[in-house]
Amino acid sequence: MNNLLVAQSGGPTAVINATLAGVIQGVRASNKVDIVYGAKNGIEGVLKDNLIKLDDFVKDIVALDTLTYTPSSALGTCRYKLKDWREDEEPYRRISEAFYKYEISYFIYIGGNDSMDTVNKLSDYCKNKHHHFNIIGAPKTIDNDLNLTDHSPGFGSAAKYIATTMAELESDTSSYDMPAVTIVEIMGRDAGWLTASSALARINGGAGPDLIYLCEKEFDYAGFLCNVREKLEQKPNVLIAVSEGIKDGKGNYVSDQLSSGATDNFGHKYIAGAARTLEQLVRRKIGCKVRSVELNLMQRASAHIASETDVTEALLLGQKALSCALNGEIGRMSAIKRLSNHPYRIEFISVPVEEVANKEKKVPPSWISADGHDVTKDMIDYLRPLIQGETKIQYENGIPRQMKLF
Repeated sequence: MNNLLVAQSGGPTAVINATLAGVIQGVRASNKVDIVYGAKNGIEGVLKDNLIKLDDFVKDIVALDTLTYTPSSALGTCRYKLKDWREDEEPYRRISEAFYKYEISYFIYIGGNDSMDTVNKLSDYCKNKHHHFNIIGAPKTIDNDLNLTDHSPGFGSAAKYIATTMAELESDTSSYDMPAVTIVEIMGRDAGWLTASSALARINGGAGPDLIYLCEKEFDYAGFLCNVREKLEQKPNVLIAVSEGIKDGKGNYVSDQLSSGATDNFGHKYIAGAARTLEQLVRRKIGCKVRSVELNLMQRASAHIASETDVTEALLLGQKALSCALNGEIGRMSAIKRLSNHPYRIEFISVPVEEVANKEKKVPPSWISADGHDVTKDMIDYLRPLIQGETKIQYENGIPRQMKLF
């Protein structure tokens, strides 16, 4: 039999299930796969022999459509780090045994940077051990930091949420005629793409954020206070967007003053608290009313305001990953190549996953303003197409309907 296994890993997004739906839809159109299995909680589900037949849950086009617009990871997720198989071969043996047990010919892993590390290591193992499993990655991350793809599914929807939220925050804060500062902390870890998207709050004529600080630029506390004072002289209310991963001149996260220092399985430090740190600084040094806002998990999986462009591309990237697998590719990731901004045109390609894993795509320096606290027109031109279109969500009892696979 030719069976396929699909799993999800890493942080959830608003459109990761659209990629899963794209795989399922592609399988049904291909007539080349017998059974589609889903692993619960990523590669951990494979190791624990925790697989389900997806046809038992996604039985028709209505269910497939519901899955497409369901946020977060319907199959569950994980942050499991595989060591190199030369150091610890046992997990690889168990994974390959599971593949043989369920007669898996194709494995598609939907995820971000760390998930592509798993795809890369597993592909390398199978090549060296002559296991004929076609292993393909499908991209996903709101951080937009995956290498070799123009942008990643999940980013456009998160950017739309952030732009909308910043526009609404600006409307709220500007209604008061008293000195006040609002500092909004935005995800992205060590890449400032999401924070840059706050500038889209201006595209319909609104003021949007007054200051934008990306983690690609060294953060200067004195310069920050100077910028805030200047803005307060011009207007009573100042709205600021900051990346969660901004660092000072010594390379320390601004949030380190409040964080626990804990790390995940991949050694990434849990970072949060930059806005709260700066709130305390402004209160202490300037003395005006100040508050901090962390968008936190809300920006990851807000499917009610997802970008239809993002949903469509996520689905098609799932189909592209399937096509790669069926064509005998291994160790590749489906990706997007942009052909033009005006009109917005792209094509779907595949790239070697070894050039994606453990690499990070940063905001180009030329897309950050010369003064270091805003973005340029090139950034806006890049971002604008990604937030276009409104989704056709099915509502039930006043809230969006969602699908649960377990």
